Amino acid sequence: MPLLKTALRWLRELPLAAEHVKEDLGAVRANDPAARSALEVVLFYPGVHALWLHRLAHDLWTNESPFLARALAHANRFVTGIEIHPGATIGKRVFIDHGMGIVIGETATVGDDCLLYKGVVLGGVSLARTIRHPQLQRGVVVGSNACILGAIDIGEGARIGSGSVVVRAVPAGATVVGVPARIIVPAKHRFDAALDHANLPDPVQDMIRALVAQNERLRTRVEKLETKLEIVHEEEPAFLPYDGDELPQTDGG
Repeated sequence: MPLLKTALRWLRELPLAAEHVKEDLGAVRANDPAARSALEVVLFYPGVHALWLHRLAHDLWTNESPFLARALAHANRFVTGIEIHPGATIGKRVFIDHGMGIVIGETATVGDDCLLYKGVVLGGVSLARTIRHPQLQRGVVVGSNACILGAIDIGEGARIGSGSVVVRAVPAGATVVGVPARIIVPAKHRFDAALDHANLPDPVQDMIRALVAQNERLRTRVEKLETKLEIVHEEEPAFLPYDGDELPQTDGG
């Protein structure tokens, strides 16, 4: 009987499911230039398959069928390489690009229009049976292999750089990078593209560059003072991994 009730409920919800499928296909076409047709997306996009299977698993989870929900989620992971706990809440028009290795925890929320690249982890850091996973608001973009840990809020339109580890809340519209992730300032580092992986700045490297430049200015001033005062000073050679002009480029080049 429970299975029959579930099947009847799914039949009643077919029109809504069809609308969700249409939105999913539109999200892929809008975010992936490699998607050439709706048929290609339906057949060959594991991120889309993972979302569809998750919706079924989430329905079972919220209708008192946790064992079947976990079984379907496990099959989903086996087929797509994407692990989404059936308790997680996933919004509309979410796009999982490639998706291999993505992990989304039980109490996580992914808002409408979010974009997740491969290897993203929305993990928990607590054993308490409460909300312990990230809460992504609408339009968040999370780069490849980024980890967002704990019951923290990621504001609407925020962007998480590839490889970042986020352990604190991120305000709406902010871009964060690094380990641990830091908000990028100034605002000029905001990008037009959804997430320009090659051009995300590194705030630590920016600080090192500033310190190197400041040190060079101070050395020049000291040399001028020593010349005026006729002070002879032989500076011992110092080993530096880079000269100032040889620091790695900040634009990914």
